[in-house]
Order: sequence, then structure tokens, then C-alpha cells
Amino acid sequence: MTKHRCGWCVGDTLYEAYHDKEWGVPVFDDETIFEFLILETFQAGLSWITILRKRENFRKAFDNFDYKTIANYDQSKIDSLLLDAGIIRNKLKINATVSNALAFIAIQNEFGSFSKYIWGFVNEKPIKNSLKSANNAPANTPLSDALSKDLKKRGFKFVGSTVVYAHMQATGMVNDHEMNCFRYNEV
Repeated sequence: MTKHRCGWCVGDTLYEAYHDKEWGVPVFDDETIFEFLILETFQAGLSWITILRKRENFRKAFDNFDYKTIANYDQSKIDSLLLDAGIIRNKLKINATVSNALAFIAIQNEFGSFSKYIWGFVNEKPIKNSLKSANNAPANTPLSDALSKDLKKRGFKFVGSTVVYAHMQATGMVNDHEMNCFRYNEV
């Protein structure tokens, strides 16, 4: 018997594997939260599958998403990233990755961890939505608006409300699995 999955991932094995194992699972470790934040910023204006297909290239190019290393990137490293055909070579997004790493560390210093900061927006508990279809999922919410505004105030770039809401979905802050998806009650 075939498992019912959210409609957005069906038909692509990479998408299905991501959906089945990662999407919507609550993430509390700063390293993984940072990885998703960076991938989501690169996804702005593109499809998620494009980013997912380049994920390993991003890992290699950005030192396994080590935010402490990224915060210290110099111009020669940035220039080498602009030449890396394996990633999205957008100068603004690459520069934003460096400044976002610095802002990420500042939040860690203020709150003890980035996880504590970001999960505070949902009172440390995932919001469980009741979607009949992925087509009914919002692109953003008043909560993602507030988080986006706060991140921007703290120096983050490419963190509009839609990017932030996608990050909240990916890291399990909101459960937007379709109600008849086999993962809905698992996460």
C-alpha cells in the first residue's frame, strides 16, 4: 500500500525523501537551524527543489554550514563562491550569508542559543495546522511577519515573511503536512 504524502513532493524521489525524513520535523540544534536558514535565503525567488538538488554543493562551498567559519569569510572566499557553479551564484545572497552568520552569533550570545530565540516565537511548541491540501498552506502569517521583522532588525538579510514561514515549516515550528499525510501525526 502506498503512503499518502503531501501533494507538493509527490513524483520526485529527492523531494519525497526530504518530505518523509526532514520536512516539518522540529529542529532545536543551532547548526541545523542555520543550515535551513541559509538554504531558505538562497531559495528566495526560486523553487525549493532547485536548492535541494544543490544542497550537497552548498554544504561543500559553505564549510558544512559552520556559521563561525562563515562569519569570518574574507573577500577572496566570497569571490571563490561567486565562481562556484554548484551553488546559486548570487552576490547579494552570498554576502547576506556572511552577515547572517554574524547576526546568528549575536543572537546566540544574547539568548544562549539561536534555537531558544527562534522557538520563543512559538512558545517552544510547534503549531499544528489542519490543512486538507498543501495548496491551502499560507505563504506567510502574522507570526512569520513578526519574526521576519525582528530578524531584519537584528541585521539579517533575505528573511522576508515568506522565507521565514518556509523556514518555520521546514524546521517544524509549524506542522503544515496535509492532515491525510502519513507524516502529519508523526511530527
